[in-house]
Amino acid sequence: MSSPPVARTPRLPSLPRASPSAPAQAVPPGARLPRLLLRATATASAVLGLAQTVLAGSFLNGHYEALRAHELAAMALGGLLLAQLPVAALVRRGGGAGGARGPWWPLGATVLLLAASGAQMGTGYERAVGVHVTLGVLLVSGLLFGLVGAWRPVPALSPSSTPDVDPLAESESGTGDSGSGRLPRPTGAGADAVEVAP
Repeated sequence: MSSPPVARTPRLPSLPRASPSAPAQAVPPGARLPRLLLRATATASAVLGLAQTVLAGSFLNGHYEALRAHELAAMALGGLLLAQLPVAALVRRGGGAGGARGPWWPLGATVLLLAASGAQMGTGYERAVGVHVTLGVLLVSGLLFGLVGAWRPVPALSPSSTPDVDPLAESESGTGDSGSGRLPRPTGAGADAVEVAP
């Protein structure tokens, strides 16, 4: 008896690699300062937000002097978020790698956090405890997400990241993919054979 035909696995096209001798382009010097300031304000905001939870818990445990510190920390947090607004605009203006525009999220997140902080202070003064606590949880969560986002590394562009081979020419010949994320279709003799385990 003869064994069934075994299909050969097609060879996948190789991806271009960055040469180790070519350094990646760093963030331009003019974009570093806004990113550092964003990291500083996001860190300070997150610390103040976490301090707010401790102060609120202390007040609920019966330490009534913690309420005044809770109020002062809320005002400091609002001022810090207000100071972060122009920093986030500067990051958006030119904080990308290679001089490109930076990400939009710091500006949008800062506006939302500033609005939430204002609403938080309003509900605190109105003694709407249910809304105040719920909004406080969301506000601290947003501050922590902003902290993580501010400290994420900036993707750098590599000068050798452009492939030497035209990807469209590869896909037209049937050896490459068309950018759809699918593997290339096998070609050649035995391409339709099914691999059978012995």
